Amino acid sequence: MPYDETLAERVRAVFQSEPGYTEKKMFGGICFMIGRNMALGVTGSDLMVRPGPDDFEDALMLPHARPMDFTGRPMKGFVYVGPEGIATDAALAEWVERGASYARSLPAK
Repeated sequence: MPYDETLAERVRAVFQSEPGYTEKKMFGGICFMIGRNMALGVTGSDLMVRPGPDDFEDALMLPHARPMDFTGRPMKGFVYVGPEGIATDAALAEWVERGASYARSLPAK
């Protein structure tokens, strides 16, 4: 399934002020990177967020979040957020910041 280009554009609008961000096609969608570390992505109509291992359980408790399991097994440290969870620009910005914050904490590759 192709990724939601409208959602990708919304993410770009939030991410555009992030110094040195890049995009890379992977996981059947598009990923947004900081320092070549994945922060988040768009796959299908979902936002894929990498809140990191310390924030993973808290992120899963939020509405419309679920484990990222595109391989059939959950990937620890990654969550999917369904369209209802990112319907507003404010909600999207909060999720983008979760992923960006973790990516910023990692050493650049």
